[in-house]
Amino acid sequence: MTSEQRQLRQTLIFLRTSFEAVQHSIAGRLDDPLPCWLDTSMLTLLSRELTRCSQQAKPLFAPPVTEEIFIASQQCDLLLKQCPGVLSSAVCHRQLSAIMLALTNAIEQINTPAKRRWPWQRAFT
Repeated sequence: MTSEQRQLRQTLIFLRTSFEAVQHSIAGRLDDPLPCWLDTSMLTLLSRELTRCSQQAKPLFAPPVTEEIFIASQQCDLLLKQCPGVLSSAVCHRQLSAIMLALTNAIEQINTPAKRRWPWQRAFT
C-alpha cells in the first residue's frame, strides 16, 4: 500500500468516526419524531472532505472502493440539501447510518498489509 493510499484510508476512517459522532450528538433515535437541528457548518466541512476523498480515490483504489466513497459523498450531499430542520431526527439518523455504511464498506475493501493489522484480524487472511 502506498503512502497516498494509507493516508486516504486514514482520512476515510476519520470521516466515518466523525459521522458517527455527529449521529450520536443529535440524540436522534429511530422513533424520535422531533426535527433534527444538525450543525450544517460541520456537515459542510465533512462533505467537502468526503468529496475530495472521492476524487482522490479514483486513481488509487479499485472501482468498488471508489463507488462506496462516491455513494457516501452523494448521501452526505443529500443530507445537506435537507438540513436544517426539514428532517425528523429519525430520518437524519438513518441518513447518517447510510453514509457510515458506505464508508465502512469502502474501508473494509481497502487491502491492509497483514503486518499492519491487529492480531485478531491477521488470522482471517
